[in-house]
Amino acid sequence: MATFARFGYRKTSMEEVARAAHISRPGLYFLFSSKETLFRAAVTQALERDLTAVESILADTGRPLPERLVEAFDQWAGRYIGPLTRDVPLVIEDNPGLLGDIVETTPRRFEELITDAIAVESGREAAPSIAQTMISASIGLKYQAASREFYLERLQVAVALLARSPGALS
Repeated sequence: MATFARFGYRKTSMEEVARAAHISRPGLYFLFSSKETLFRAAVTQALERDLTAVESILADTGRPLPERLVEAFDQWAGRYIGPLTRDVPLVIEDNPGLLGDIVETTPRRFEELITDAIAVESGREAAPSIAQTMISASIGLKYQAASREFYLERLQVAVALLARSPGALS
């Protein structure tokens, strides 16, 4: 993903990816028949890894929900903020046709995980709107943030504000 982020999908060559992976170009083609197949596999692996981490974070009910939510959003979006990592989501967004359903199913799954975690403390009725508001705040912050630290500071404020609203987060 770092190679695709550095050069963009169109300008990334299999030679560059092979060099970054420390394997030969024929070895890379043995594993992936095309750049499209490689790109799809890399994005799928990254998104699935992120969802697994988010699931684990949110399942740790021994910690306060606001803390878990901030960490879950950091895993999902915050870690992609910064000079090189900022380009990873852009490469994904710029090439949705190459990825198929995963560009829709994984964000939907993230929203479900956040909603379910909130529902435990705020009830099923309030949870969807709180989750959607948090996701909207996160998306906005991603475009404002020059650093991961800035993103996390602002996200903590957003979560704290939502936690104070009646019937929201405990």
